[in-house]
Amino acid sequence: MNIEYIPIAALNQYAYCSHRCWRMFCAGEFIDNQYTIEGTTLHDRVHTTSENQREETWQVRAIWLKSDKYKLIGKSDLIESAGGQFYPVEYKRGRKGEWDNDELQVCAQALCLEEMTGQTITTGYIYYAHSHQRQLVEINQELRKSAIATIEAVTNLLTTGTMPIPIYSKRCQGCSLNLQCLPKAIDRVKTYQEVS
Repeated sequence: MNIEYIPIAALNQYAYCSHRCWRMFCAGEFIDNQYTIEGTTLHDRVHTTSENQREETWQVRAIWLKSDKYKLIGKSDLIESAGGQFYPVEYKRGRKGEWDNDELQVCAQALCLEEMTGQTITTGYIYYAHSHQRQLVEINQELRKSAIATIEAVTNLLTTGTMPIPIYSKRCQGCSLNLQCLPKAIDRVKTYQEVS
C-alpha cells in the first residue's frame, strides 16, 4: 500500500491495539458500539469549525493539522493560543484511561503544530467529557520518542499490510471489533489438542 500521510488517529488506535489499527486502516473494518457512538457524538459537536476569543485565550475548532516531516494528517478538536503559545486539546468521551494512547495522539498533534507554526509546543490537553476535566499532557522528550516510534510502526503496518496477531487483554472488553478478531479464540486454538 502506498501511504502518503498517516491519519493522526491511527497512532491512537495502534497504541491501544495494533490488531485493531490493522482492521480499521488496512482492512477497512469498523463496527460501532456504545463507546464509539458516544465518541462520535462528542466529536460531531466538537468538529464544527469555529473561531472565538475566551478572555485571553484564542480558540479554533476542527482545523486540519499536517506534518510533512512525519507524514501526519488529521483534524484537530481544538487548538488554543494563550500568550502567543499554541497547544492542542483533544476531546475524549469517558474519563482518563489506563493507557497512553490519548497522550500519543496529542503529541502527534503537537508535532504538526510545531511544523505549521514554527513554535516549540510543550503542552497539550485531553478533555474528558465524562468528568468535564482537562488533563495536562507534557510534550516532553520521552513522549516525543514514543510518538515517533509509533509513527514508524504505523507506517510499517500500513505499508506492508501485515496483520498483527490479536492478543487478548483487558482492553478487548470495550473494543467494538472484539467479535471480529476473537483474541481468546487464538489462545484456545494454540492449546487445542485432539483426544486420541
